[in-house]
This record gives sequence, structure tokens and C-alpha cells, in this order.
Amino acid sequence: MRHTEFWERMERHLGPAYARVWADRTVIGELDHRTAQEALDAGVPPKQVWRAVWQMLELPLSER
Repeated sequence: MRHTEFWERMERHLGPAYARVWADRTVIGELDHRTAQEALDAGVPPKQVWRAVWQMLELPLSER
């Protein structure tokens, strides 16, 4: 997964205005207690970050 696909998915599920805010402010335990943005900035692959987001948001399996 590329960063662009990650952000497309985030915007699809949270809306374009809220996706970046959520990624900047929501701490996810599975990402070593970092936000999605912090994890991406630290070099965590977008696919791994998405899986953590997917789990936290309790999205359908089809969105994994």
C-alpha cells in the first residue's frame, strides 16, 4: 500500500476534513502508542498503519 492509498482510505471512512485531524490526534496502542501520522513519519509502512487504524475503527473485514 502506498501513502496515497492510505490517505484515500482514511478520507473515505472519516471524511476529507477529519481524516488528517484523526491521524494527528488519535493514539493507537498497536502503533507503540503513537498516532497514525507519527507512525508514518517514523517509517512504519502504510499497510501496517492502516491495519491498526482499521482495527481501531472496527471497520468491516472487506476494508482490511
